[in-house]
Amino acid sequence: MRSPIGVFDSGVGGLSVLQALRAELPLERFVYLADSGHAPYGERGDAFVAARTHAITQHLCAAHGIQALVVACNTATAAAIDALRQHHPDLPIVGVEPALKPAAGLTHTGRIGVMATRGTLGSGRFAQLQAAQPAHIEWVLQPCDGLARAIEHRTTDPAARLEVQALCARYTQAMGRFGTGAGEIDTLVLGCTHYVFARDELRALLGPDVRMIDTGEPVARQTRRLLDSSGRLATTGDASGDTADSVRLLTTGDLAALQAAAAQWLGLPPTACARVALPTASID
Repeated sequence: MRSPIGVFDSGVGGLSVLQALRAELPLERFVYLADSGHAPYGERGDAFVAARTHAITQHLCAAHGIQALVVACNTATAAAIDALRQHHPDLPIVGVEPALKPAAGLTHTGRIGVMATRGTLGSGRFAQLQAAQPAHIEWVLQPCDGLARAIEHRTTDPAARLEVQALCARYTQAMGRFGTGAGEIDTLVLGCTHYVFARDELRALLGPDVRMIDTGEPVARQTRRLLDSSGRLATTGDASGDTADSVRLLTTGDLAALQAAAAQWLGLPPTACARVALPTASID
């Protein structure tokens, strides 16, 4: 049986990336780990996020023999991916970053909004990414405290669904005017994988003309390129043909929440999900 591709996030938000990966790589197997017992990463320190990232990667390598890793979390990518690549030089690793470059190429008004966690917006990696964009772009950066957590719980808690709506309204209002007119924000970057699952709420607030950009499809294409260049890309003869066998979902938190998210967003049965306990680890 082929080794799976490992995918992880601080919670269920990375399922949005897994959606794109499954569409791009239908013959591959996947194991997804939601570190929901320690979510959200965006409101934690870099040292904590790096330690969790290292522990999860060790587990996915040792217990599942992964052939590649997708860090489906903007905060973990910013805090830990460089050290992760040093510790696992033979493992293809793909990270996610806010899609600033694609947004800069699409905007007509020159004003782009970025919704992300404080951990992402405050990172050196984000500062470098922003500095590399055209100088004429005006960036409206909005930290969204609590939004990832509310999205994390919305599948099992009706109150969290209302909280998602309220937080989306609060943060988009704080950013200013959205639209296609002069001085308005015409493009919104979803800088956290969780926020993809608030698209409907955001669309209702912003109207049909504002572009919303996430990183799922570019990450999936980059993963395909890395697998292909390293000779690891699955061929027709490698397919298992069993969806239940091709995707395994794990969580360090509430199993029912992952099962609900898997059913709602991926159409997977509860049996595809399991709870896992991980030892702590630190990066030397």
